[in-house]
Amino acid sequence: MSIRRRAASPRSTSAAPAAAVGALIALASLVTAGCSVTGDAGPTPPSPSGRAAKVCRALHDALPKRVDGQRRGEADPASDYTAVWGDPAIELRCGVPKPAKLTPGNEEYNPTADAAEVNQVSWLMEKQDGGYRFTTTKRVAYVELTVPDDYKPEVEALADLSDAVESAVPKKG
Repeated sequence: MSIRRRAASPRSTSAAPAAAVGALIALASLVTAGCSVTGDAGPTPPSPSGRAAKVCRALHDALPKRVDGQRRGEADPASDYTAVWGDPAIELRCGVPKPAKLTPGNEEYNPTADAAEVNQVSWLMEKQDGGYRFTTTKRVAYVELTVPDDYKPEVEALADLSDAVESAVPKKG
């Protein structure tokens, strides 16, 4: 929501303050209702520890300014383990748990799940409502990237991120 000022014409002098007051009341009701005026909340920061936390902070510093042509924004809440680009947001989370599809013994386990190798980084591909979730494999920290359907083909974002992942997040030994 944006409020723009206009030069008041002689006929609209009393209407302009009334419109501004109405806009402020609407804005206040959104805020008191717990709604965000700037859009949806960003990705939920994971809680990695030890080596995973260290490499995720290094990845955060190495991330590109643009992904799939979209400018990097400010994640809300801010965290060294998350990043966003564009609107709707392409969301990155570093230090997430191992995906169920990669965990033997889990009912979702699938050793032949779809994966893509991009610039020496392997990504598990999972179709979701509204887009894809990609999660790195064979790394000391799992990096998750959620790409909305607005950015087709969704795998394009991986090319922009794989170099940063390759340099900051070592392969499992």
